[in-house]
Formats: sequence, C-alpha cells, structure tokens
Amino acid sequence: MMAAMGVAHFVAPRPFERIVPRWFPWPRHAVAWSGVAELTSAALLAVPRTRKAGGWIMTLTVIGVFPANIQMAIDAATAHPRSRGAVWLTWLRLPLQLPMVTRAWSFTR
Repeated sequence: MMAAMGVAHFVAPRPFERIVPRWFPWPRHAVAWSGVAELTSAALLAVPRTRKAGGWIMTLTVIGVFPANIQMAIDAATAHPRSRGAVWLTWLRLPLQLPMVTRAWSFTR
C-alpha cells in the first residue's frame, strides 16, 4: 500500500497537492517528500533486517500526512455542490488512520 501511494504521488501529484493544508506554503514539495517517505518505508519494510526503520518512517509519515486528510474532509464539506457520500466518507476516513498508525508502529518493535 505504501509503495503504491508513493508512486501515485509522482504519477498523479495534483490530487495530493489539492489536499495539502492551506497553511502549508509548499504543496508540491510536501507531496514529493511524502511520496519519497512512503516509497522509502515500503522498501525498508520489505527487508526483514530494515523493517524496524521502515516502521518508524511509516509511523511518522502516516502521522505527518494526517493534516492533509483533515483538509480533504473540510474541502468535501464546503464544496459546492456537495456530495453527502463524499463528505461522510472523508470524515469517517479520519479515525481509520489510527489502525494505520498502530500497524506501522507494530513494525518498530
């Protein structure tokens, strides 16, 4: 999953740039660096000897991109016209980040 998302950051960066929080001054850089972090964590997780480092990078990446998930939910709620389904899905997606952090953290042990 991390590798696929990391590749997507470079193949189709615009959707990711749109959800970077407005207060962050360099959306293109944020997308590139989060893509690098996702690819790096995926590569490190694939090798048993480097799995712990990959777990740390994945944990920090999932936590680090959480503001973008919040921005996506805010944007869906304020879009015109609004899709009720999209609004609910983006807000329901936020608590699902906790199992992702928990899973990533499990690799740090």
